[in-house]
Order: sequence, then structure tokens, then C-alpha cells
Amino acid sequence: MLIFTSVTWLDLCLASAAVYLVKQLSGKKNPAPYPPGPPGWPLVGNIADIPHNKAWLTLAKWGKKYGDILHVKVPGRHIIVLNSVKAAMELLDKKSSIYSDRPVFAMGGELVGWKDGLAFLSYGDRFRYYRKNIHRVIGSRTAVNVYEPSEEIEVRRFLKRVFAQPEQLDAHIRHTAGAIILRISYGYEVKDNNDPFVDLVGRAMHQFSQANDPSAFMVNIMPWLANVPEWFPGAGFKSLAREWRQTLKETVDAPYKFAKDQIGAGIAPMSYISNLLKGRTLSAEEDHMVKWSALSLYAGGADTTVSTIYSIFLAMTLYPDVQKKAQAEIDAVVGTDRLPSFADRDSLPYIEALVKESLRWNVVAPTGIVHCVSEDDIYDGYYIPKGSMIMPNIWSMLNDPQTYANPSQFNPERFLDNDGRGPEREPRTISFGFGRRICPGMSTHRSIHLADASIWISAVMSLAVFDISKIVENGVEQTPEVDFSSGLVRRTLSHPEPFKCSIKPRSAKAIELIQQDVNY
Repeated sequence: MLIFTSVTWLDLCLASAAVYLVKQLSGKKNPAPYPPGPPGWPLVGNIADIPHNKAWLTLAKWGKKYGDILHVKVPGRHIIVLNSVKAAMELLDKKSSIYSDRPVFAMGGELVGWKDGLAFLSYGDRFRYYRKNIHRVIGSRTAVNVYEPSEEIEVRRFLKRVFAQPEQLDAHIRHTAGAIILRISYGYEVKDNNDPFVDLVGRAMHQFSQANDPSAFMVNIMPWLANVPEWFPGAGFKSLAREWRQTLKETVDAPYKFAKDQIGAGIAPMSYISNLLKGRTLSAEEDHMVKWSALSLYAGGADTTVSTIYSIFLAMTLYPDVQKKAQAEIDAVVGTDRLPSFADRDSLPYIEALVKESLRWNVVAPTGIVHCVSEDDIYDGYYIPKGSMIMPNIWSMLNDPQTYANPSQFNPERFLDNDGRGPEREPRTISFGFGRRICPGMSTHRSIHLADASIWISAVMSLAVFDISKIVENGVEQTPEVDFSSGLVRRTLSHPEPFKCSIKPRSAKAIELIQQDVNY
């Protein structure tokens, strides 16, 4: 819902009408037609047609009617939706030199300050510096291997928490994801409860989701409102932005200071920050970029892995045969006298397929994070004007029945060789984004990723020691509903709706493994 007081829809319509008339009178003729799309209303375009929840489903429906590439208009913006892998690859990969910018929303990007984060950073030298550093630290198999012991320890702690309080599964997953990424980013070891950095970053990410929701603040639709003074009627958003900017500043500065203090004291463990700072003297600009790229690493990894791991527990609840096959493979390869480790990964193809299927079945970023085209372009005879938002409908691509048989079914075997049929398309070539905006932890061949490693170790350790099943209430077995709706970052990320399941140790030996002491 738009946040405003004395600024009303009448004001919006009048402003839009003025802009429309000016463009009609002074604008040049387009060199080609826009891609097809749903007819919009005069002045406000399709703003009323795009739903607030699960927009990817509507965009996919439109794709079936209008084609793989479609045009949607909202006040002040052209949106080009790509519903096929082919269109996404041809534009975002092959033409990445002009399709790698980001739109910046006035509230979140300018007023709150998220424009300095990697997700919304304009394409240029600073963007390349962030990406180079992040890739150097986590962008290869060798680099990711350095952090595997930390991930294994945190997941073993996760097993203990789930064993003690299985009803708090979602909270345990979130805590563990935060612990892993804070350790990797800053060398910080989180507290068991009410950790100040986890709470601070959680608050900042919640504010991020609100500030960058295109429809939550009128200033995101009419950016010129950012210039009005705070006392101006209808400008209450500016005081809110000032409050959120302070939260963001603390979130950027506090863990960074912790890491620098540890380095200065000579006690810093291996981390993204220690890797970049030890033995170096940075300029003010470099210091700013290291600090912000570290926050970007955390912000990009926390909620995404939470959603996927939670969805794996949901899938195991609904598909017991899949769970049994996964556990049989673990028992045959690893045995029951120890927990699996990353050293076992290449010997567990079914677990690998299960993780791939989790990335496809619950598409964490259904429409990705939108790109922005920096020059006018013509594609397939259609005009894509400079400044258009380019939205890859990743959900549509990973649920295409022409590519994935029975896409609503959780079926890891689709990624294995079956009866001479080759595996279906690798989902990681799609789920982590495209072009120069691909998730920075992904290697160039799109097969190794920090988040992917966290998901794998969480899944394999959990399945080694726990049986996950439907709960029984009043003698009736309860089947959870499969409902992926908006998560922490509204509209951008999807998260399974809360569900109940039974999580019990598989054996007395499993309890022993869960309760083993773990320390760094």
C-alpha cells in the first residue's frame, strides 16, 4: 500500500498526466514497437494489474498469452519481462555490456542509502571492485573450501538446536544461516540467543524490504518528491528514511569495526574482511568499498539459504520416498558411525540431485533482482528503451513443463541419468541469475557457490540423523500445504509458509552424533 498523507491518487494522476502530455508533444517516434503485453490504463499503465503477492505467477500467465518477452508499463517505468531462458541468455548474458545496470528506488537507494550495496550498485568501477573481491574470497572451489570447517561446525550446532526444540525449526535455520555468513564475512561467532549483530542485520533487512518495495512509497514512483523538505505535507517518509539510514549505518559499521579490531589485536580468524585487510593500508575509498561489499555478502546470503533449507524440510515431509532414498545413500556411503562431511560430496549423487531439485522446486528469487538497460536496444524486432527495468521470470523458467516433467512435483531423479534419458536442465544455470549480475559467489561455470555449499551440508547432515514426517493431531495426519509466498524481502524472495512437521532422531546412535561437542 502506498504511504502518503496529503499527497493523493489525484496528485499522482495529475503528475502522470503532465508527464504523459509532455512526452507526447516532445517525444521522438519509437524505432520499433514495444514487446506485446497486457493493455494498460491511460496515464497509470498496468500498475493496477500487477498483484502485490506472487507476481511471478501473473507474469508467467501473461507470457503464455503474449510470448517469452512482454512489456508492462507503470508510471515513469517500462518493465520488460523475460519468461524464457533463451530470452534471458540472449539479453542478460550475450548483451551484458548494456543489460547490467540496476534501477535505484528513491526511498531505499537514495534516501536510506542502499545504493552503496552490491545489489543496487550501478554498473561501473565500484561494482567491479566489489565483485572481484567477493569472487576472490568465495568464488572458486578452492576459496569456498577454506570455509567448509566453519559451515560444518555451525550445522552440527544446528542439529543440536533442532533436537532440543524441533518446533522452532524456522528460527534455527535462520540463526544458523546468519552464523555461517557472519563468520565468513567478519570472523564473528554469534551468540546462541539474542545476538546483537543478528538482530541488527535482521532489522536492517526488514527495513530494506519496505524501502525498496516499488509501491510502498510514492517517492519510489515520483522520485522528485525526494527533494521536498521534511516539514512539507506528505513528506513523513523522509523522517522514516532518516531513521532507517541510521540503522543501515550501524549495520555497515559495527561488524566491520569488530573485524578490524580483531585484526589489530592479531586474533582474527579467516574471513572475508581479514583476507582483504591483513597487511594492507587502504585508502578511504577502498575502506568504504570493503565495508559495503562485506555487508552485501551477508545481505545476499542470509535469507536465500533460509528459504531453500526450510523448503527441503517441507519436501521431506511431503515426499517420504525421496527421504528414504537419500538416507539409504548416506547410510551406504558414509555409514552410521559419523556425520557426513564435504569430503563425501562427490560420492553422494542423490543428495546432490536433491539439492538441485530444492533450488528448482522453491525458486527463492522468482523474478530475480531486476536489471536495467543502459542503452536503447532492439531485440527480436521489439524496442527496449534505455532505462527499462528487465525482469527475468526465473520461476517461469524453472517450472516450464517443456523442460521439467511434472514441475510441481519434488523429484531429484530428474537430475540423474534414468533409463538412458539424460538429466533435465541444470537449475543453477538459472536460479542464481544471469550475466554480470549473477550471484557473486558463483563461479564462471555456475557450479560452485557458497550458498549452495551451505544448503548441501545442512541437508545431508539433517537427513543423516533425523526422520522428518507429517505430524498427527487428534489422530489425524496433517499434510502441510505447499505455499511459497513472499519472504523477508517482499516481492523479491519467496519463502514457504510456516508448516508443522515431526523431526525425530533416526536412532540412539544418531542422538550420540547430534550431541557430540563441537567447537572452533
